[in-house]
Amino acid sequence: MQLQLTKRWLDDALRVETDASFPAQQWHHVAVVYDGSRLASGVKIYINGQSQRLRVLLDQLNQSFQTNQPLRIGAGGGPLDRFQGHVSDVRVYDRDLTGDEIGIVATEENLGQLAAIAASGRTAFQAKKLRACFLAEHADLPLREAHANVQRLRDERTKLLDAMPTVMVMEEMPVPRETFVLIRGAYDRIGERVSPGVPEGIAPFSSGAQPNRLDFAKWLVSPENPLTARVAVNHQWQMIFGTGLVKTAEDFGSQGEPPSHPELLDWLACEFMQTGWDMKALLKTLVMSATYRQSSRVTPELLERDPENRLLAHSPRVRLPAEMIRDQALAVSGLLVDQVGGPSVRPYQPKGLWTDLSGTDYEPDHGENLWRRSLYTFWKRTSPQPTMMSFDASAREMCRVRPGRTSTPLQALALMNDVTFVEAARGLAQRVILDGGESASDRVSLAFRKVLARPPRPEELTLLIDNLNANLVRYRGDPDAALALISQGESPRDEQITDSELAAYTALAGLILNLDEAITTP
Repeated sequence: MQLQLTKRWLDDALRVETDASFPAQQWHHVAVVYDGSRLASGVKIYINGQSQRLRVLLDQLNQSFQTNQPLRIGAGGGPLDRFQGHVSDVRVYDRDLTGDEIGIVATEENLGQLAAIAASGRTAFQAKKLRACFLAEHADLPLREAHANVQRLRDERTKLLDAMPTVMVMEEMPVPRETFVLIRGAYDRIGERVSPGVPEGIAPFSSGAQPNRLDFAKWLVSPENPLTARVAVNHQWQMIFGTGLVKTAEDFGSQGEPPSHPELLDWLACEFMQTGWDMKALLKTLVMSATYRQSSRVTPELLERDPENRLLAHSPRVRLPAEMIRDQALAVSGLLVDQVGGPSVRPYQPKGLWTDLSGTDYEPDHGENLWRRSLYTFWKRTSPQPTMMSFDASAREMCRVRPGRTSTPLQALALMNDVTFVEAARGLAQRVILDGGESASDRVSLAFRKVLARPPRPEELTLLIDNLNANLVRYRGDPDAALALISQGESPRDEQITDSELAAYTALAGLILNLDEAITTP
């Protein structure tokens, strides 16, 4: 007897069969238990209540085989391979039954018939069926409650185990596999045999170290190895200043560009290691430096002498990465959830993007999961978050060390229309209306300071107030448009603020968010 769970016949399926065969022209009680693990070890087959030994034919089920089609029994494999025989009394349970429960289900006799059989003549499953009925319905109340409590605790244990995340773990092979250089990359053209090791020109293995993953990890962070700390420091410098001290962050080798400030790179790497690889301390050192706190204003003379700012004569002018753009908008709006850790979440995304790829559509989360940091956003490599991709986020099909930065109309459209940013603008608008005082000037100034970390210049303030007044006129004359704007997103709104006022400030807040996030860092 064979069981097949199939998404794709050859490479995405699970197939097992019983060691024993069973005679035809006889009725058999067949029960199959599958725990949803997508592993052959999660399948059990019972014949007439007895667990069967299984042979694994294929164990490569990777995807869900969820379908919108109705359940058909015996209809697979085409007309010639369909089930030939009789099926009676089909039952589908919403959980995986235990062996004892299956034995009870497989027992044909009803309770009256079982009671008429002498105790010495009953089979084990017949006795268990009578006992289960007694404990569930006829025992004294304390005994029934204890029995129900045991079942409840078993269910809680199962839920706890199911909630634990699966972690992939590597281990060394007992006998290392021989590895060869493949000539021109062809698998059938074997060249010189090679063995694992590290570049001794950087730092050799310590005495007694083995060429395995653990000792390699120790070598990476050993004080004798200067490379890891230098690369890590350079990545953080690149994030803060736009370009790394070594511009070719993806290549620290002889083909890469030399560091613009080698002594500074050495000092930062040493400090990083001596502080216990403290990333927060490193970032604090960078952002509190006089170099970072310079004005970002560029004179024509500086631009001509140092167009890429490699000499660091002014503060950087670079757009934030995609994830930081979203997080900053949520932070100034008061919506950002700063919880650390937890499972991935699914924020807003247009409908229909997943349907053609996987047959199932994207279902966004609700509540606080909509406003978690972008670090926790669920990422489907074949269909990444569209707003993130507009701001040059990595598609994660390959490792990308040096991010690209573009400036396109799609970015402005996303900031002004994507539900995440419209909702963030509404949250910021509500904050400045409630906390910014009574005058429009004070409220606009507060919104500007929260987003750009500086007060607006007189000419900027005048333009923004004119924009606010125009929006007030528009939304007071079009209540439906005002309600449509402030209804974006699931976050609650303060009902004491009128629709037209909240909509006008929301449009203004969206404009200010666009000024900050689409152009430069503060």
